[in-house]
Amino acid sequence: MGREDLMSAAEDAADQFLRVTKQYLPHFARLCLISTFLEDGIRMWFQWSEQRDYIEATWSCGYFLATGFVLLNLIGQIGGCVLVLTRNLVQYACFGLFGIIALQTVAYSILWDLKFLMRNLALGGGLLLLLAESRSEGKSMFAGVPSMGQSSPKQYMQLGGRVLLVLMFMTLLHFDSGFFSILQNMVGTALIVLVAVGLKTKLAALTLVLWLLAINVYFNAFWTVPSYKPMHDFLKYDFFQTTSVIGGLLLVVALGPGGVSVDEKKKQW
Repeated sequence: MGREDLMSAAEDAADQFLRVTKQYLPHFARLCLISTFLEDGIRMWFQWSEQRDYIEATWSCGYFLATGFVLLNLIGQIGGCVLVLTRNLVQYACFGLFGIIALQTVAYSILWDLKFLMRNLALGGGLLLLLAESRSEGKSMFAGVPSMGQSSPKQYMQLGGRVLLVLMFMTLLHFDSGFFSILQNMVGTALIVLVAVGLKTKLAALTLVLWLLAINVYFNAFWTVPSYKPMHDFLKYDFFQTTSVIGGLLLVVALGPGGVSVDEKKKQW
């Protein structure tokens, strides 16, 4: 079997998967996407004192401001997740969750940690895709905004979401001379580029979903670490954040890359 035959068989398999899961995939994608916010909101409830004391000690902001920070995170994240899952006021929920990401990036000093910053940006990319999905063409918060050519703001949001999502995979690349690492970097980089430019997007995104799922279960198995160990919370946080990026990629698989992509341009050629 030649390269073209292999690619054609893979695309046929991806199309068959989409036909079977068409009704359920967007719902599952949204659930995965908001999972990190849901988990973090619940963690704020159960670790209320620890989170409040950490913010108070780190920023010397006083008891009431630290309490307000934890309360805002709890209500904002759980409330936003409920709105997304019930499909009510999704655009406002997305903007609220964007705010939570920005707030936590500053509060937990993620801004100075490149790895976690890139993962937060990837999470923002997933929200951008969710925002694009929820945006109807007829009634939009962007009504009156001029578009370039035939592309709408929704399509540029899909482009931005795809580009931000692939930042997650940049944190998974290993720069050493081992054969497996080199092969993984080459394949991963190729898939990242395909998703970013929108070429064979659904197949590339689905492949990244499978790859990221395997890495997530293997490396972030928090359930194997006792809950009293700090590593448990670290792995749990990483697991759900990665799951959210998987949700964003599943939205790309379910909805396609949008108008600003090579796949869409090829249809016009």
